[in-house]
Amino acid sequence: MKTRYIFLLTAFAAGVAAAAPMMAQDKPVGGKLTTMPHGTYQCALPGDVGGKAFDVVKEEEFRLGSASSYTNTAGKGIYLLRGKSLTFTRGPKKGERFSRVGTNQLKRGKLICTRLGGQS
Repeated sequence: MKTRYIFLLTAFAAGVAAAAPMMAQDKPVGGKLTTMPHGTYQCALPGDVGGKAFDVVKEEEFRLGSASSYTNTAGKGIYLLRGKSLTFTRGPKKGERFSRVGTNQLKRGKLICTRLGGQS
């Protein structure tokens, strides 16, 4: 009788061990692939109480176009927007990562980039 229980427990443990990797798989990170609205994005850092509300960082400005492309003063490249995470994958901004914080806004640390109105 004990042999049967030992055999059943061993078989059950083997089944759990075999199924564990399938149950432990995480969902793919990131989310749905999308694009940002096209246009020029102006980037700025927060100012201080005694001065400007924000300080524009002209070197960080870029323009998003069709087919997940972008251009800036240094050249052109491609970006990937997965869920709320935007990564520049080619070109002068390659490797830079931003978080989408609004329909027309991206953020990296304290730097926030906002699409300028009236331009497409």
